Amino acid sequence: MVREQTALQKKFYDVIFGTSRGLGRNFDIALILLILTSVTIVMLDSIPGYHERYGKLFLQVEWGFTAIFTLEYAVRLWCSPNRKRYALSAFGIVDLLAILPTYLAIIVPGANSLLVIRLIRILRIFRVLRLLQFLSEANVLARALRNSRRKIFVFFSLMLVLMTVFGCLMYVIEGPVNGFGTIPESIYWAIVTITTVGYGDVVPHTALGRSIAAFGMLIGYAIIAVPTGIITAELATEIGKEKSRFNCRNCERSGHDVDARYCKYCGAQLPERETNQAA
Repeated sequence: MVREQTALQKKFYDVIFGTSRGLGRNFDIALILLILTSVTIVMLDSIPGYHERYGKLFLQVEWGFTAIFTLEYAVRLWCSPNRKRYALSAFGIVDLLAILPTYLAIIVPGANSLLVIRLIRILRIFRVLRLLQFLSEANVLARALRNSRRKIFVFFSLMLVLMTVFGCLMYVIEGPVNGFGTIPESIYWAIVTITTVGYGDVVPHTALGRSIAAFGMLIGYAIIAVPTGIITAELATEIGKEKSRFNCRNCERSGHDVDARYCKYCGAQLPERETNQAA
C-alpha cells in the first residue's frame, strides 16, 4: 500500500533510492565500497591463517558492517512509500539476508550449518546492480532478456525432457554395474555430457552406451548456442527499436544511434532521452 511521505522521508528516499543526483550517487558509491570491503573481510576470514591471527578483529569489523547495513535497511523501510513492495522485492530480500547470518550466529553459536548461511553475506555485492537500471544500454539488455524468457523456458523444458530420455537409456543399457546406479544419477550424467562439461566421474563402458554418449555430445554442440541465438535476436530487435524511437523533429528521420544527440541527416538536435527514476 502506497502511503504519503513526510518531507524528511522524501529527502531520505531521494538520496537512498536515487542515483541521478549528487547525494544519491555519492551514497551508492559509499555503499558499494562498504559492500566490497565487507565481502573482502568475509573472504579473508575464510583463510585459516588469517582467521587464526585476525579472527577477533574480523568479527568486530563484521559486527560494525552488520550495524551499518541494519541501519540502512531500517531507513529504507522507513522512507519507502510502499514498504511491503520494497521488503518483498529482490533487492529488499537480499538486503535482509545480508544482515541475518550475523544475528543467527548469536542464537546458534558455533553451528556448522551457519558456515553456509554466513556466505549469504556475499550477496551484498549484487546490490551494485542497482546502478544498472539507470543505463540505457542495461535497459535494452533487460528488455531483451524479458522478451526472450518464454522461448528460453520452452528450450530448457525440451532440454530437460531430452536429458531425462538420455538418462533413462543409459540406466537401462549400463545399469548399476557400470556406475549408473539410479535414474537421477543417469540424468546427472546426461546433463554433464550434453552440456560438454564432462566431469568423468561416471562413464559408459559398453559399446552401445558409448555410442549413445557420443551422440549426446554431438547434440550438445548443436544446441548449446540456441539460448545465445534467442537472446541475440531479441537484443538486435530491441537495439533497432531504441534507435528508431527518437525521430528527428526537423526531418522526421529515424535510425540514430542510442547515444546520438544530433541528427546524422540534417544536424538538428534530437529529443532528450528519458531516464527512469528509482523505485
